[in-house]
Amino acid sequence: MLQYLFNLCSAPEYLNTVYVRAFMAFFIALIVSLAFGGRLIDFLRHHQAKGQPIREDGPQSHLLTKKGTPTMGGLLILGSSVLGMLMCADLSNHWVWTAIVVLLVYGFVGFADDYVKVTKQTANAMSAKMKLFLQFTTAIAAVAVITYQTPENSRYVLTIPYFKQLALNLCWFYIPFAMVVIVGASNAVNLSDGLDGLASGLLIAAFVFFMIVAYICGSGIVQNFYIPATTRAAERTVVCAAVIGACLGFLWFNAAPAQVFMGDTGSLALGALLGTVAVMVKQEILLAVVGGIFVVEALSVMIQVGYYRYSGGKRFFRMAPIHHHFEQLGWPETRVVIRFWIVAAVLLVIGLTALQVK
Repeated sequence: MLQYLFNLCSAPEYLNTVYVRAFMAFFIALIVSLAFGGRLIDFLRHHQAKGQPIREDGPQSHLLTKKGTPTMGGLLILGSSVLGMLMCADLSNHWVWTAIVVLLVYGFVGFADDYVKVTKQTANAMSAKMKLFLQFTTAIAAVAVITYQTPENSRYVLTIPYFKQLALNLCWFYIPFAMVVIVGASNAVNLSDGLDGLASGLLIAAFVFFMIVAYICGSGIVQNFYIPATTRAAERTVVCAAVIGACLGFLWFNAAPAQVFMGDTGSLALGALLGTVAVMVKQEILLAVVGGIFVVEALSVMIQVGYYRYSGGKRFFRMAPIHHHFEQLGWPETRVVIRFWIVAAVLLVIGLTALQVK
């Protein structure tokens, strides 16, 4: 929208550059989320008398400190980030609309799940099979669009970080692989959203990395890096910047003690978008590096469930996901969150070192 206005008013060319529009998308999303966050929280409190139901098998302290806190705060992130994208991105760009559709569809799935949880006061709402069906259906549509728009020479290529010019051509196997990346990222972020501010901070670090990669992909300097070039790719920088601003604004209200929870509305949608952007820029493996905390959180749940089944009821961790394990060890919630943020920052730097210059 702003790009159209800049062209209409013959504004200076530098105002229409990607990095200026990304900067503006960041601040629009940030300001909107800060301005409307309090109102949304009041609205959610009014319509959610008992707030989000707390797991009875979770940390006992949560039953006291988090009871009554409203959920569906992801609506704030989705609304402000999409507004930033619509105002600042090039709306003729297919990458932008793919990102928006993925964000909104997964957000709808999460909203439906949160709605049932709140209205029926149950921690288990939508069945896992139904949720996965909706997630994979959306993922296959997104992957189909992405692969079709990707240049043929890199369409099914899996980039291997830290090894110059090494890439694997997965052929048609790339499509189910990319679907698993999107759905896996969605659910991994969802599992990480268990402490005040944890998921928000981790997502900010991950999207900062992919914002940098997206800018490189869409600029002339991509020739200096071992990164596959894709057409009209720079607009994904605006997408990531808008999400970063929205998450930062939401963190203002979600920091301990949280006034609102992200809920599945936000975590499923943002995780899916993170996986989608990784597929767009052909950095699926680096997603597992930069989003290492998300990977560990998901693995901890799988290990716990598997070990419990095959050991006759024994637990590998004191509690899963792993952030609850550290709480059970006696770490205060804020210590767990801040230390996980520190690890995420280190992983961000490690990921950047993989963007080797030719």
